[in-house]
Amino acid sequence: MSPWDVVLTPRGVRFWGRYLPCSIGKGGIRTDKREGDGATPVGIHRIVGMLYRADRIAPPAPWARPIGPGDLWSDDMGDAAYNHLVSAPYGHSHERLRRSDPLYDLVLVTDWNWPEAEPGRGSAIFVHQWRRPGYPTEGCVAFSRPHLHWLTRRVRPGTRLIIPPL
Repeated sequence: MSPWDVVLTPRGVRFWGRYLPCSIGKGGIRTDKREGDGATPVGIHRIVGMLYRADRIAPPAPWARPIGPGDLWSDDMGDAAYNHLVSAPYGHSHERLRRSDPLYDLVLVTDWNWPEAEPGRGSAIFVHQWRRPGYPTEGCVAFSRPHLHWLTRRVRPGTRLIIPPL
């Protein structure tokens, strides 16, 4: 491991010698992640994208992409675009990325089950803002807004998010 790795520990995420409190999936940490189980998957996941709400925050990095009003994420296992960014209107099950709450104002996208998605293995493991300290996610890793912004100013495409079995 290197200081450039974002590593989940019992104390939170370790990055650049700091520990940042975080929330993980309500289903705990699992080696056998499945769609809808609410678990955070064990593994080494690379950061492959950064999305942000341009109407709410300034571009956090040159490689960040603004979230548009029609941006969605397919979570339909029968969809050819399963676990990919898609656009509205969209006839399959999906998650809206442009939310009324601030959870997805800034999002790091990982390569969990991407780009070649295996149906049922689980979609979209993001790094995003938490609802409140200790409140679990649907499988993502979440931080306070200040910690998320600190982290996103330092990560680069390819940064490793390491989720060891705890």
